[in-house]
Amino acid sequence: MITVIIPTLNEEEHIASVIQFAQGHPDVSEIIVVDDKSLDQTVSIARAHGATVITSTQLGKGASMREGVLCAHNEIVVFLDGDIDPYPADTIRLLTAPIINGEAQFVKSKFNRNAGRVTELVAKPLMSLFFPALVNFEQPLSGMIAGRKSILKDFDFRNDYGVDIGILIDHFKLNIPTLQVDIGYIKNKSKPWEALGKMSKEVAQTIILKAGVNIPNLEMDESIWASHLRSQLDVADQANLAKLDKIVVFDMDDTIIKGKFIDHFAGSFGLLEELKEIQSNERNPFILARQVANLLIDKSLDQILQVVDGIPIVSGAVETIIDLKRRGFIVGIISDSYDIITNHIKNKLGMDFSIANELEFSKSICTGEIKIPSYFLKGQDSICNHPVCKTNVLLKMLQKFGIQIQDAVVVGDLDSDYCMIEKTGKGVACKADEDDIKNRLELDISSPSIPGMGIS
Repeated sequence: MITVIIPTLNEEEHIASVIQFAQGHPDVSEIIVVDDKSLDQTVSIARAHGATVITSTQLGKGASMREGVLCAHNEIVVFLDGDIDPYPADTIRLLTAPIINGEAQFVKSKFNRNAGRVTELVAKPLMSLFFPALVNFEQPLSGMIAGRKSILKDFDFRNDYGVDIGILIDHFKLNIPTLQVDIGYIKNKSKPWEALGKMSKEVAQTIILKAGVNIPNLEMDESIWASHLRSQLDVADQANLAKLDKIVVFDMDDTIIKGKFIDHFAGSFGLLEELKEIQSNERNPFILARQVANLLIDKSLDQILQVVDGIPIVSGAVETIIDLKRRGFIVGIISDSYDIITNHIKNKLGMDFSIANELEFSKSICTGEIKIPSYFLKGQDSICNHPVCKTNVLLKMLQKFGIQIQDAVVVGDLDSDYCMIEKTGKGVACKADEDDIKNRLELDISSPSIPGMGIS
């Protein structure tokens, strides 16, 4: 069986066709779309067409490719670009047959199209200098490749335009049998001139660094800056959402999922006693949050998502979210948990946004560090006195979408949700076991009603 991995960023125009193309191959049993926090409908379209959708931990194609490999359930993996339509009919078969037949362990595509400018002016001249044995690869920057998970999972994926040529060079340096195959004619958009300088620099960096040449200040990671700008707010399809004027915000733990993620995680890895000790001994919420996050240190993205996928969704949640969106609501998550978890739940349930604490990853491995997004912090527009509060996030979301606070509904279960519920005036206590919050909530779910979740 084969896993097809499609790294994406704002590919709503073609993603459905690419997924359907992959589904047409009889040996493809899994399609993973790894999304870079697209701002269009890429995620919802991919879900609607049956793909598994994962939100990347870091902006950049390399991170998406690495995380797709980690989450793949099959040994043979194929990477397809999300902006090509149509693909030549035999693309997947041509890429995978040499691996299945034992002729190679890695296959790189070549194809008929006008020669790429960066390929001809930068990549090929540098390859002829540093890796002359690879000059026969006609499109070394091609993203249509196939390989083995057991090999690829240990590679250092470049997180820029150099990722594809870097993977080719790594296979060569390890003497792993590699072939190129002609997949036919493809048509995709050429990069604008202003992008070519960045692309040329990053491809050159990769080739020179892989060759072991020491050039001071050669290494630069501009994606860190871009990732920071976009990590604060994850919203899908902003243009369409801006037309809506009603919003429902859900907590995640014990509201959308049964139980708390961190409890499930600790139970899966034998850390329940450590978790209980931290929760019993630490009262400072900032220190507590950091100590709890440290329990996730050295766990890979796929290990964490396996735990998430094993947590049951609350009965009726899926139907409720579908019904709310059908009736014109923006639907999202504001949580004290971690963004990698809330993004995954958002993707699975077709929600519009999620905001949570940002869990840090390095090469798809959790560092145990977290960052509280500035949206949670008290500011001049805050309407409560809490230094850190979900209400502040809610206000930012209302402002972003031009929604009045009286048109917001909050669904939560813990004391940390009370402030949001109180300020909106429309609150739903979902599985609220704490007498305190039950007594304080003034429930108003008659307009709009929220059926299906056993909410009381």
